[in-house]
Amino acid sequence: MELNKIRGVNEKRQQDFNKLGVYNTADLTRYFPRAYLDLRTKQPLALAYHNDVVLTVGKIISEPQIRYYGRGGLVKVYCEQEGLIFPVTWYNQPYVAKRLTVGEEFLFYGRVRREDGVVSMTNPTFEPCEKVFRLKGIVPQYSLKGNLTQKAVRDSARLAVDVEKPVSIIPENLRKKYSLCDLYWAYKEVHNPSDMLSKQKASDRIAVEEYFALISAYKFIKSSREQVRINRYSLTETELNEFIKNSFSFEFTEGQKSAVKEIFSDLNSPKAMNRLVQGDVGSGKTAVSMCAVYSAVKSGFQAVMLAPTEVLAVQNYNAFKKVFSGYNVSLLIGSMTAKEKKQVKADLSSGLTQIVVGTHALLTEDVQFKNLSLCVCDEQQRFGVAQRSALLSKGNYPDVLVMSATPIPRTLSLIIYGDLDITTILDKPKERIPVQTNIVPMSKYSDMLEFVRKQIEAGGQVYFVCPKVEGDEEGTVMSATELYEQIKERLPSVSVGLLHGKMKDKEKDAVMHEFKNKNIGLLVSTTVIEVGVDVPDATVMVIYNAERFGLSQLHQLRGRVGRSDKKSYCFLTSASNSPEAIERLKILKDNANGFKIAEYDYKLRGAGDFMGSRQSGKTMHDLGNLNFSTDSIYLAKKLSDLAFEQGENILGIKKVVSSKYEQLKDITLN
Repeated sequence: MELNKIRGVNEKRQQDFNKLGVYNTADLTRYFPRAYLDLRTKQPLALAYHNDVVLTVGKIISEPQIRYYGRGGLVKVYCEQEGLIFPVTWYNQPYVAKRLTVGEEFLFYGRVRREDGVVSMTNPTFEPCEKVFRLKGIVPQYSLKGNLTQKAVRDSARLAVDVEKPVSIIPENLRKKYSLCDLYWAYKEVHNPSDMLSKQKASDRIAVEEYFALISAYKFIKSSREQVRINRYSLTETELNEFIKNSFSFEFTEGQKSAVKEIFSDLNSPKAMNRLVQGDVGSGKTAVSMCAVYSAVKSGFQAVMLAPTEVLAVQNYNAFKKVFSGYNVSLLIGSMTAKEKKQVKADLSSGLTQIVVGTHALLTEDVQFKNLSLCVCDEQQRFGVAQRSALLSKGNYPDVLVMSATPIPRTLSLIIYGDLDITTILDKPKERIPVQTNIVPMSKYSDMLEFVRKQIEAGGQVYFVCPKVEGDEEGTVMSATELYEQIKERLPSVSVGLLHGKMKDKEKDAVMHEFKNKNIGLLVSTTVIEVGVDVPDATVMVIYNAERFGLSQLHQLRGRVGRSDKKSYCFLTSASNSPEAIERLKILKDNANGFKIAEYDYKLRGAGDFMGSRQSGKTMHDLGNLNFSTDSIYLAKKLSDLAFEQGENILGIKKVVSSKYEQLKDITLN
């Protein structure tokens, strides 16, 4: 139902909801609170420690100060609480100034900062005490935009739940057997909790429902792809072993050998292959994919490799050209001229090109193949299922091999890659030397810079990575542009480059080209270098504000160095004094196994937050605020398996998930 049908939602309020990605009552029921105020647990600031999250009361004693800078700004007021004067600051939220009244008491909920004897709060949620104290128990708090207030969102969300009355698609006999509470009750509790125990039970129940739907959706996708093999390969196991022996200067690891064996078995089975090869950074997945490609082209078919960026596509193209010197290998990327693209497309259509490597440019309608039999997707997590499907539609039920260097916990692999058979490469080539990781306190910062300078003088190259392109509102996060200027000043003898996501593709490609050709010794970058970039001479990775990244992402960044037989280093800097933040970084320092790190990350960040960072569609991203237990995912998987075994209401489930996960495209109704 449209939002304006809800009492109190006029056109202006509807526009503000739209800014939050909420367009109808179904969206609003899923717009979960980001926090809850327990009105029974107010705490004096004088007793709060640094980084504590508290609910407290303060009287505003100064007019709001508004300051604009760059793309953002700040609003600042001073408050008083039993003689303690403390500042409260909001960044990039200019609208809050209208809601702050001198002399009025407000309830604040947020993180406390205690530095140099000054107590303050930053970006807390807040409401006038006069209004809040009319409420009792636990009050949900939502992220806001425009002129929306907490009360407006709270009231509208409760009405939306009553309009939608969510109904479970999990078969009734399974709901009873596993004592699942009513879904409608769960949504009401999340938006209006009776107590925190009920809120948690409700959050887990909603998570079970959503993961049940997602896992079931992937089951439908997988069953629809289990096609009888059309393309038959003539390559023998002996020929494949000869290819490996003659094409690579290194011996395959046991993990690579096992992966090749599973792929060869798939390609000689009655069903088309649909397999994921996941492995840590530097585990040799590209070499494994080349074995699959060789099976195709040696048998007279065409093969394609899809990469998420032009830098990675060019890198893979050069690698394939070297290994497949006796075959016609082409490159198709967006930055090529129209004439170049036209020629590549003609060669693909005629069959002259046997192997093509490219980016999303491969997905356009005018790209046609003569006899495509194998599709390889590199860095699978960067592509949606629909993009994979667009590529597959260009062949006659081609075999599919997707690769990911982003280790994820086993639990989540059941969800994210539910439509794929999974191969995991756990080992790395013996010649790879582990990257030495250190946490660098600011007192040692100058020493680190001197070490970096010497590494560059010795022929090494260095990455400096920042979490943001521009300055942070709190002044605690180093920006890439700021660091770029700082490094140029402090290391004048070093050639420094800058790379970030706001640059045009041609600019990014030019910078990476200069870096790979050693015309740039030190590259200051955001996380755009996280995936796939291979610069063997890069020996040092410095990550600023490392506490702002997840452990798995830090591990990915660390994987950009140590890609040769040279000793490599990763330095982690942090602006946080939090013991928890330091403990997290120590996990990375003491572990080199990406899958173990992913498990730690999963436990620390929670299932909802982890999934929110994945390409699982808006639906799963919404669950990030629920803070549900990992047991919910296990239970959802079990319930989905049982429902499919029993055949209970499968057509009904398929109809719902086909609509719910429309972005997956593959789920079709019979």
